[in-house]
Amino acid sequence: MTDPDPLALDARKGLPPHLRVLADLYPKAEWQGHPNFNQLTAFWLERHGMFRQLNDLLVEGTEKRLDGANPRYGREMQHYTSAFLNQLHGHHQIEDHHYFPQFIPLDSRLEQGFEILDRDHHALDGHIHALAESTNAVLRKIAAGEDDEKEAVTLLEAQRAFRTFLHRHLDDEEDLVVPVILEYGAALE
Repeated sequence: MTDPDPLALDARKGLPPHLRVLADLYPKAEWQGHPNFNQLTAFWLERHGMFRQLNDLLVEGTEKRLDGANPRYGREMQHYTSAFLNQLHGHHQIEDHHYFPQFIPLDSRLEQGFEILDRDHHALDGHIHALAESTNAVLRKIAAGEDDEKEAVTLLEAQRAFRTFLHRHLDDEEDLVVPVILEYGAALE
């Protein structure tokens, strides 16, 4: 049996020190005041914030459903889960095919970091499908007028696991990407 990859999304606790060389130079608290922090970077970070909020909203909705306090649960889950997963998938496509290829040549020390983020996106695709399947199982029960508690418990577990993976990925992605933009801003124009 092989040892698990310590840099895999479900195993790591953050970026290893050798991939934090720019993150350590540019602490998060100083990002917005930097001259290379632009509107596109602010928008990108806002999107990440939106993904965190939507994921939290999904978890809270299912928790309320299990507490018997969410009569609009089915409609809300369908709407928010669809928006969340579609937007997240599209966001990753743009990063993988447009942004990351621009960043990689700027600093060869961080190439492994972008490889990790790409692997994260593939791992998250599996979680996206699992979350969609769990959501659909609940929605099928609701549509049939059947008790969906068992499926809702499974969905809540999937939502919480997804939140853990998503937050780890977004935090690491921000710690890699934003410092690259701050360090090499002029080279990106």
